[in-house]
Amino acid sequence: MKTADDAPSIWRPPQLSARWAPVFLRNLLVWRKLAVPSLIGNIAEPLIWLVAFGYGMGALVGSVQVNGTAVPYILFLASGSICMSAMNAASFEALYSAFSRMHVQKTWDGIMNAPVGLDDVVFAEMLWAAFKSLFTVTAILLVMLALGISHSPKLVVAWCVLAGCGLVFSSIALIFNALAKSYDFFTYYFTLFMTPMMFLSGVFFPLEQLPGVVRAVAHWLPLANAVALVRPLFMDQWPATPWRHLAVLAVYAVAAFWVALALTRRRFRS
Repeated sequence: MKTADDAPSIWRPPQLSARWAPVFLRNLLVWRKLAVPSLIGNIAEPLIWLVAFGYGMGALVGSVQVNGTAVPYILFLASGSICMSAMNAASFEALYSAFSRMHVQKTWDGIMNAPVGLDDVVFAEMLWAAFKSLFTVTAILLVMLALGISHSPKLVVAWCVLAGCGLVFSSIALIFNALAKSYDFFTYYFTLFMTPMMFLSGVFFPLEQLPGVVRAVAHWLPLANAVALVRPLFMDQWPATPWRHLAVLAVYAVAAFWVALALTRRRFRS
């Protein structure tokens, strides 16, 4: 008779197969009916931020110095806020929607009655949240192009970075999804993690304005590294140290997914 001590470790490497694809497709087919309302809801807030602060405060601020270059504030804000939008879209999907499917609707239990493992379900949820994030930032990016904020050819590279940003934050949010007992638990994530990071990652003002100790911590935040990659691309420049920023984001994505998977395994084992 197998005991709890004989059960495989929750920290074992992910055991993935191609069976994550039907789970992803299932989420896509369900969401397709609500695609337009979802799009409007996801892009309305960031565009309001962009118009209110970009044009309103931008008229007062004028330009911001970025690595010795004067950048219009609307461009400075747009390049940071689109990274923030990727974070928000991925986080909301991997928290509220994933929790509904996992805990409230018991959709995950139904899926796992088929020959689909928990690892594949969690992996599909991570990819799905990243896709929703990419869908949102693509729409916002098209609006920014229409407004003439930036027409840099390097925006294609920025789009790829934003896709990776969605993977990072969906993985991090799934950690909190695995720990949550109710929707109220997500307040801790938004209050203690996301909101401070919004103001410490160079979205609204340069990191150079922060005290030295705070700036040193901010340089290791995932959002700050995403902004450091995307902003120069909006300015039609290449980032100064792209490999460092990409490495930080990759470590966050891999480590966060592994922790999220381990905690989800523990939740379903109990």
